[in-house]
Amino acid sequence: MYEDQELDAQHDIEKELAAFREEEAGRMGLGRGVYKEKINTDFKAADRAHTTLWVSGLTFSQDLFVAAALRGIGYRVDVLDVPDNAALQFGKEFGNRGQCNPTYFTVGNLVKHLCRLRDEQGVPTKEIIEKHIFLTAGACGPCRFGMYVTEYRKALRDAGFDGFRVMLFQQQGGVKQATGDEVGLQVNAAFGWALARSMLVGDVVGLMGYRLRPYEVEPGSTDAAIDGCRRIMVKAFETNGSILAGLIRCRRLLGKVRLDRSQPKPVVSVIGEFWAMTTEGDGNYHLQRFLEQEGAEVEIQPIVNWFLFMIWENRYDTEQRLTLREQDGGRKGLDGKDARKKLLGLQAAEVAVRGLFQTYAKAIGLHGYHLPDMNQIAALAKPYYDNAVRGGEAHMEVGKLIHFIQDRCNHLTISVKPFGCMPSSGVSDGVQTIVQSLYPDSLFLPLETTGDGKVNAHSRVQMVLFRARQRAREEYEAALAQKNLTADEAKTRISGKVSAFYRPRHEVAGMAANLVLSLRG
Repeated sequence: MYEDQELDAQHDIEKELAAFREEEAGRMGLGRGVYKEKINTDFKAADRAHTTLWVSGLTFSQDLFVAAALRGIGYRVDVLDVPDNAALQFGKEFGNRGQCNPTYFTVGNLVKHLCRLRDEQGVPTKEIIEKHIFLTAGACGPCRFGMYVTEYRKALRDAGFDGFRVMLFQQQGGVKQATGDEVGLQVNAAFGWALARSMLVGDVVGLMGYRLRPYEVEPGSTDAAIDGCRRIMVKAFETNGSILAGLIRCRRLLGKVRLDRSQPKPVVSVIGEFWAMTTEGDGNYHLQRFLEQEGAEVEIQPIVNWFLFMIWENRYDTEQRLTLREQDGGRKGLDGKDARKKLLGLQAAEVAVRGLFQTYAKAIGLHGYHLPDMNQIAALAKPYYDNAVRGGEAHMEVGKLIHFIQDRCNHLTISVKPFGCMPSSGVSDGVQTIVQSLYPDSLFLPLETTGDGKVNAHSRVQMVLFRARQRAREEYEAALAQKNLTADEAKTRISGKVSAFYRPRHEVAGMAANLVLSLRG
């Protein structure tokens, strides 16, 4: 009897829900159909000559090089400013509530730019919509890359730019999207090659800057050389000139930077959520420059690491699919496909990425830079974070921290992430706590970013950086004792190794200590 009453009550609730659904659908004019957002992606080849593509979202150098490389294959491309706090306010005004700050910064940056065109430069809204396109990356995933394009369109609509085109190329499988010569944005092999080269060149130029700047004798000399390198490489990409010749010219510029690498400095690795650790502005409180101003050498994570991680993911998933007992007919399934051929293709892709990066690195003078072994990173992380769990950097952040500790790569690791970012916070505030308990001498700081709270964030960094400086000093003094040298004697001998490109063998974390240990006698 009671079971019958429970079933009747459940039936009544379902009827009420169905009636409510029909009523709301009618009120919104949806009828019984499914709502589909009207998306304007109309961009023909004939439109290229008078349509400007806008890019943004990586480091400043990479944004410049991506734009130049795309201009080199026939597009009109320009670069948005680095997202700042003004962009954050635009993002919060026109975006959905409760988003992470990379969303607010990047979406708001586009809206800010278009509002400037309309309100300050007097460009008609119709012309902005018809003659401008924002180009961004997309991918599967639970957070920003999965939803960004919808956030852009919502904010643009509310800001008065309904119909503005936001076009995305997929990080995975993007070069397969071309559908014909009439399509304005041909995401084909030439497009992929332009992006890959420009991003890798951006990596090596950026890494050289972070190597030299902490030890420059003349403040600003490294930045001046990097600016020169940017001009050289932009011209090389725009004119389809020799990238290697351009990098060799950059090497000559960088080689003129005078250095004093006898001073012990703490090495700080910045990892975490992709955009938060990559941007070089208000989005992460100018973290990289702040660390350098506080006397640290900063180790950034280049985009090539993300390329290698995506290749690893594809290989891992393919190997896992080979163990399925039933037919694997999903969209990414292996049913009817040659798994061996796919694995060989992924292996070839990894060899090509590593080879191209090291070729560019050697040309510009980035000697002794070792790319991570993704199998090793996965193995280190596996006991604490399952390799099959995705989102954010997945297990990569855990594996990196263990690698940094075991191989004495740095004195401090900072994981920077947006406030409320579940994939990153779950790792930094949860799993990494276990890792720290296993390595109690490690220094690790999870740093959340919200767009405000700069003073508090910098204060937290300063507190832990004090301990990192102590360790760098102790490491340096131990190296001096091992070589039976005074600091003045070591400085005199090290000054003979004046080349900006000399890299001693890695034995400890600090550059000065490694230079002392490399001295003979």
